[in-house]
Amino acid sequence: MIETTYLTNHFLIAMPNLMDPNFFHSVTYICMHNEDGAMGIIINRPMNVDLGDILEHMEIESTNLVANRLPIFAGGPVQRERGFVIHQPNEQWDAMLTIEDNIAVTTSRDILSALATGKGPEQVLVALGYAGWAPGQLEQEMVENAWLSIPADFDIIFDTPPEKRWETAAKRLGVDLTLLSSEAGHS
Repeated sequence: MIETTYLTNHFLIAMPNLMDPNFFHSVTYICMHNEDGAMGIIINRPMNVDLGDILEHMEIESTNLVANRLPIFAGGPVQRERGFVIHQPNEQWDAMLTIEDNIAVTTSRDILSALATGKGPEQVLVALGYAGWAPGQLEQEMVENAWLSIPADFDIIFDTPPEKRWETAAKRLGVDLTLLSSEAGHS
């Protein structure tokens, strides 16, 4: 039996030949991966919406001009109306999944209210929607060379401009995506 390696707290870097428009040139942060499947949030697809728009829609009053200007990311094709906040877990939130000691994902309103008043985490990435894989699906896509994977790097999530995250993540793995062929091969 082949031992399965789970990819929680890793990035999936879309190979250049992955043409699915939901994942073309994407970097996905894997929040959960186990025998039941996988869930991740795309971290390099800013939308034409900012947090101020979302707060207004949710009727949360904001006094934090910096938070109001935070871009909202298209986190994936599943439940595009559902919000996710990737952040460093400086305190406990109502619906928080701690992934590692220094990273968590929260889906509750309380973190947005805290951000609106300047009391939330300093480093955040807010996304609408997520990417999901059925049991064994991600493993099969890895075998088919759809993705590269590396351990997550918080500098890429929080400090690298979104348009540079795909190439930067691959370079951390030692791969220049511009040199890869669009044809997958196996030896």
